[in-house]
Amino acid sequence: MPDLGRLWADLGDLVLPAECAGCRRRGATLRQGVCVDCAGVLRALRPRPVRPTPAPPGLPPCVALGPYDGVLREALLAYKERGRHGLARPLGALLAEVVAVAVGPVRPVLLVGVPDTAAAARARYGDHLGRLTRHAAARLRAAGWPVRVLRPVRALPRPDSVTLDSAGRARAAEAAFRLRSGPFAATGGAAGRTVVLLDDIVTTGATLAAVSRTLDAAGLAPATVAVLAATRKRQGS
Repeated sequence: MPDLGRLWADLGDLVLPAECAGCRRRGATLRQGVCVDCAGVLRALRPRPVRPTPAPPGLPPCVALGPYDGVLREALLAYKERGRHGLARPLGALLAEVVAVAVGPVRPVLLVGVPDTAAAARARYGDHLGRLTRHAAARLRAAGWPVRVLRPVRALPRPDSVTLDSAGRARAAEAAFRLRSGPFAATGGAAGRTVVLLDDIVTTGATLAAVSRTLDAAGLAPATVAVLAATRKRQGS
């Protein structure tokens, strides 16, 4: 794995929010939206394999930075639900570390993010995963990885997964994605590249499996999935 350290130290300062995105403490010295203590917690996380139980058919091997709780959960909620866009760069850099662990030795990779529906993008202040993917790609390129980003899948309207149980998530995900028109393998430079599917959180794995099957139909079968967080009750042992 290439050295992807100093994830925070070499990032430029942003306009500082009023509270830490990790612990929501006010008055602390912040850098990239988190206090020193919370940055230390995030730096200490190490990517590891995870697997939902039961795993849905078609779900590739998954690697997550950490469990969906504590500082990581709060930072993701601040980014997605409270419009803290300044977190995209450090979270994207952390996602790049997950990709590096999931893939192994440096090689050409193709990053594909799980698409949001238009409604979800509006509710979450834009394409949150698209921003993370771009920053992850930039971080990997800086570490010497040949990286391309492709968006071959579009999301159709569907219920918010937060309101659904496992069976409901699976049913909604099955019909939720379609291939965009276009020769993806040629225009996206996919030949000879390891396809990595990206998301922020894995819960049941239903959405990731559905997107993976859609990509497989286009000749872009993901070799692995990289996410920032996995729900703790489904964290791999």
